[in-house]
Amino acid sequence: MWKFLHPYAKSETQYRLLGRIQSTIGWLSLILLSVAFIWGLGFAPKDYQQGDSYRIIFIHVPAAIWSMGVYGSMAVAALVALVWQIRQASLAMISMAPIGMIFAFISLATGAIWGKPMWGTWWVWDARLTSALVLFFLYLGVMALYSAFQDRAIGVKAAGILSIVGVVNLPIIHFSVEWWNTLHQGATITKFDKPSMAVEMLIPLLLAIFGTMLFMIWLSIVRYRSALLYDERKRPWVKMLAQAV
Repeated sequence: MWKFLHPYAKSETQYRLLGRIQSTIGWLSLILLSVAFIWGLGFAPKDYQQGDSYRIIFIHVPAAIWSMGVYGSMAVAALVALVWQIRQASLAMISMAPIGMIFAFISLATGAIWGKPMWGTWWVWDARLTSALVLFFLYLGVMALYSAFQDRAIGVKAAGILSIVGVVNLPIIHFSVEWWNTLHQGATITKFDKPSMAVEMLIPLLLAIFGTMLFMIWLSIVRYRSALLYDERKRPWVKMLAQAV
């Protein structure tokens, strides 16, 4: 079943293949985010209740979505590493952790900035905010566990287990506004009937979400390729690559 993946199992093949698509993904991300921010921050209409303060949504929502998306990807990589003992999967998991942590921090910071004029306070122990804070600490925990052991194999395993266990927090974050009475607003773009946003606001928001996704993938590729080089630093192909540079 997995035979078609065998040619891509070598670290050298992965490094070179990802190198071919890295710049393309980076440029696409830059274009989408530029259009989204110029449109959203400069040309989208004001909100009838929040005025211009709602525009932070073009940063806050993509960061919040992909802070969860990165963690879900980490959990999948951790599961592959633990079950099938694929070393590169553990490298991918660790490579993504700082990226997700930064997205989680941006989500929390922009949420606090947005919440101050809307709620009159920077922070409340709201179900959505609290579960998002737990996600931030999960990222810190994964990175701390990985670095806590002298034996890297034990550190990777411990970090992987925490990544998998922590997945339970993702549906809590997503459904918290439905399960509990919270200050945080409900879903806007994920409603099954129709999003409760004007099209002029929705389109740049969607562009920002997809642009941030590509940016996240680009960062993950950059960090993963660096991790491959360090992990394989004694291999002949890495030494040849260093000599060529």
